[in-house]
Amino acid sequence: MKFEQQLALITIPSWAKHYLNYRELKEILYSDASKAQEPEKSRFTATFKSEIAKINKWYEEQEASAQTKLAELRGQWRADMDRGSKDIWKAQFTRLLQQLENLADYTQANLTGCRKILKKADKVSGGPMTRMLWPEVTRLRFAKSEADEVLLHEAREVWRKRTAVPIVQAGEILARRIAPVVSTVTELDLQSFPAGKISRVWVALAEDGLGLPIRVPVIVAKGVAEGPVVGITAALHGNELNGIPLIHRLIDELEVETLHGTLVAVPVANTPGFLLSQRGYSDGTDLNRVMPGKVDGSSPQVYAYNLVHRITRHFEYHLDLHTASRGRINSLYVRADLTDPRTARMARLQNPQIIVHNTSPGGSMRGASMQRGIPAITVEVGDPSRFQKRFVKNALIGVTNILSHLRMVPDEESSPEYTPVVCSRSFWIFAKSGGILTVHPEVATWVRAGELIASVHSVFGDLEEEYFAPQDGIIVGKHVDPVCQTGNRILHLGVVEDELPAVVDDGHL
Repeated sequence: MKFEQQLALITIPSWAKHYLNYRELKEILYSDASKAQEPEKSRFTATFKSEIAKINKWYEEQEASAQTKLAELRGQWRADMDRGSKDIWKAQFTRLLQQLENLADYTQANLTGCRKILKKADKVSGGPMTRMLWPEVTRLRFAKSEADEVLLHEAREVWRKRTAVPIVQAGEILARRIAPVVSTVTELDLQSFPAGKISRVWVALAEDGLGLPIRVPVIVAKGVAEGPVVGITAALHGNELNGIPLIHRLIDELEVETLHGTLVAVPVANTPGFLLSQRGYSDGTDLNRVMPGKVDGSSPQVYAYNLVHRITRHFEYHLDLHTASRGRINSLYVRADLTDPRTARMARLQNPQIIVHNTSPGGSMRGASMQRGIPAITVEVGDPSRFQKRFVKNALIGVTNILSHLRMVPDEESSPEYTPVVCSRSFWIFAKSGGILTVHPEVATWVRAGELIASVHSVFGDLEEEYFAPQDGIIVGKHVDPVCQTGNRILHLGVVEDELPAVVDDGHL
């Protein structure tokens, strides 16, 4: 993916006009007039200097306002404040934390943009641009100051101290809001939930060794008007977590009073794996390979069977949220059967970087839904074992687009600032030998046939193996763990061709 498209993904919308105008700089760079001039007198140079001054001005304004606000909030805090005042203080402090996190992201995005455009300028001008202009960048406060990181650290420290749960002395009653008790059921009966409300329930799928229920959390948002049932599942692989905050944000922003139809969200579909911080079920079984399970099978098969028959069979549309596996990273991409017009449309509405035509491997959650006639797509939202705001934000826009397209919410569909790459197929490249692995290209970038994509060195530092792209394609995902064994996955390559195979599976595990 081109950098200007990547920049559009990570831009904070309300700050958009303060970012480096990468597109304008690129257009100026490639114009004949700018190439004919001396580099130090060129229009590109003047515009670049103006852009970095603009970035620095916004950075200094945000840094100063954050410093002032942090000092103000520190001074306002009193241990004896009433609950209402504390809630106001916490809300203001939350906004401050968001501002500082945004400032850190803003700085990094603009530094990357500056490096990228200067590297491109070097190719056009023959090399002097980075040498001439990068020192201009590094002299500015946004590039050399660590004040934003220091402020964020200080703010987080204050937040932890002020919001820590107080110790309850003997005989004291802790006056605080207690979350409502959530009931447990063995069947999801959507008719029983009240219209115009958001309900929460535990659904029992199996029993553990103590005879206690193994449950999954389910959130049901039932609208006041008729409409479809859309289901969203997350963390079917227990360490693939980005879907959880996506669901939380979606529910938090949803106006159920205007909702048409029903939204059913399962934030953690694999609770045993989630509690163990691992991909598979408690015994290591990949639940995404045993769907739709067996009523009288092994423990993970029974769990899978009940997950399908007690929850997902009620869906009319299904979005299954995943991330990369441990040791790998992904672009924001969708796997869908593009020969089915319903899922092809869902894939495009999801607004990913890449769409991969994939008819779903045997035993997958998506495949189980498709077999029931439920249009389903798999959304790969970044990397495992972490929350990534940028990926969550953009995937959430896609989910909202789908709800809008189905006329469940009044919001208009958000038009993407880029066109996703549509791959007719994709495949993984595997390591032939073990050693220390380095995968060279970044995700969502293009490689050409014959281009070096990975190297394996021995533990003594000797080059053992080099891998080259077997054909032109785009990097969908890659391995980032340097420790490589024979048979490890190296790189997931998406291929753009005219034909869509009737059956295609990338072998994704």
